[in-house]
Amino acid sequence: MKRKRLENWLCLASLPAAAAYFAHIIVGSRLYPGYSNLSMAVSDLTAADSPVFGIASRFTSLYGALACLSLTILVLVLRGQGPAAFRRGIGLYALMNWISFAGYTLFPLSGAGYRGAFQDIVHLYVVTASVVLLSILSLSMIFAGGFRTRGLRAVSYAALTALAFMTAGPIGIGLGPESLFGFFERFSAFSAVLFTALLGVFGFLYAPDRTP
Repeated sequence: MKRKRLENWLCLASLPAAAAYFAHIIVGSRLYPGYSNLSMAVSDLTAADSPVFGIASRFTSLYGALACLSLTILVLVLRGQGPAAFRRGIGLYALMNWISFAGYTLFPLSGAGYRGAFQDIVHLYVVTASVVLLSILSLSMIFAGGFRTRGLRAVSYAALTALAFMTAGPIGIGLGPESLFGFFERFSAFSAVLFTALLGVFGFLYAPDRTP
């Protein structure tokens, strides 16, 4: 295996990013009076009026910055390598993370749940809608572009798995009881975070050989 380059090491920023994301839930839920991981959304922790907004938003900001760094570097690592659909899928997935990072930071929910304020409208109907559409498109392209190529199959099937969990989340929310809203909502959130972490490892392990 060839010597790792700086860009390969930078891809691993996705791992501390994932740790920061889960830390904001663990720490935030413990400090938030009455918070329920089963029934309440993850975004309630970083709502503008959340009692843990300060500490939770610091963790999510760290997650967003590191995840965007890792994915942007991965796009550069893969430039000109492998199937075009796979690379474009990675690029769209990176764009989705940038939109998520910037959008949710600038427009957090005004409070737990949905209150109809301007920032709530942007949060839900602009940022979330864009994130969902780009997630579906990018993950589909990563799978379609990589599942026939040796060295990319693991990532492509992981993308398909992430997409399945992202789809199962809204279905569970729609069909399940309100008391399990948070449980099903985490299907989508956690799958994206874990897939991002996996992409960072992929960039670190596979890019040095420049093989598709």
